[in-house]
Amino acid sequence: MNTLLLGPDDVAASADLPAIIDAVAGAFAAYARGDAQMPAKSYVDLPQYDGDFRSMPAYIDATEGPGEPWEGAGVKWVNSHPQNPERHDLPTVMGTMVYSDPETALPLAILDGTTLTRLRTGAAAAVATDHFARADADSLGLVGAGVQAHTQLEAIAEVRDIQRVVVADLDEDTLAEFEERYGGDFEVIRSSIDEAAACDVVSTTTPVREPIVHSVGPDTHVNAMGADAEGKHEITDEVLAGATIVIDDYAQCTHSGEINVPWSAGVLDDDDIYAELGEVVAGQVEAVQDGVTVFDSTGLAIQDVAASHVIYEAARETGLGTDFALVGTET
Repeated sequence: MNTLLLGPDDVAASADLPAIIDAVAGAFAAYARGDAQMPAKSYVDLPQYDGDFRSMPAYIDATEGPGEPWEGAGVKWVNSHPQNPERHDLPTVMGTMVYSDPETALPLAILDGTTLTRLRTGAAAAVATDHFARADADSLGLVGAGVQAHTQLEAIAEVRDIQRVVVADLDEDTLAEFEERYGGDFEVIRSSIDEAAACDVVSTTTPVREPIVHSVGPDTHVNAMGADAEGKHEITDEVLAGATIVIDDYAQCTHSGEINVPWSAGVLDDDDIYAELGEVVAGQVEAVQDGVTVFDSTGLAIQDVAASHVIYEAARETGLGTDFALVGTET
């Protein structure tokens, strides 16, 4: 059997977002049940290029979850080079995903991991929003209006009836592009970080190391998506300390998530963490939909495997992608 090569257009065309959200939710639940393996994300730091590489492997057995039973494995090789757009006209984050058959180890697909990352990151925010945002939430604040913000809006709008979107970004061109793309479907308002953070739901997608969100609404649900490396920090310690904090993974979040800076300073500790998201999805811990809630998302390999499963199956069904013989026939 050949391996399927799926470039950015193929991945986008095969991405049924509601199905990806469901698969990512199932992956979180499988992880909480012990039906997934996810070794620690490994880093190759490249300070001379203001960047790094990350290796993210995982295996999921979703045969016990809702929907059609499935299992899958894979590894994503991904980077973060914030100077890429200005210096090299390349994206800050790029990735390559190898999605494999657990039984035979055959690489079923090699996927564009950049588009995949945006999709599964948006899906994770949607899963958290579905469990922690008020049921009647209809406004979304976006701190940062880049490409990550696009899938935040698209995914969150699948789980809440979003009507008004308040966007804050320093780049006028980025704001104009966002408004042009989504202004016909939503009431898009350009405003300040404070106004965005006062919405029912807010997603932050910036790489800052000094907090820029200083206050939120009394019942705001925050998806803290930007911190993915040690030292990154978007939201003030005061907001975090007053919130119900749910994390995607204890080791990753305490090392490189939104809580990593106050954690290392002793401002936050285990008593400040309400639960891992998977525990809530699996029904092991009750969801909370009042007061300020914060989802600290570092991005998990199980999300990549779940999204890859949906995209691969759809591409096989529709005939998208390019078949090629990656594995030789000799044993």
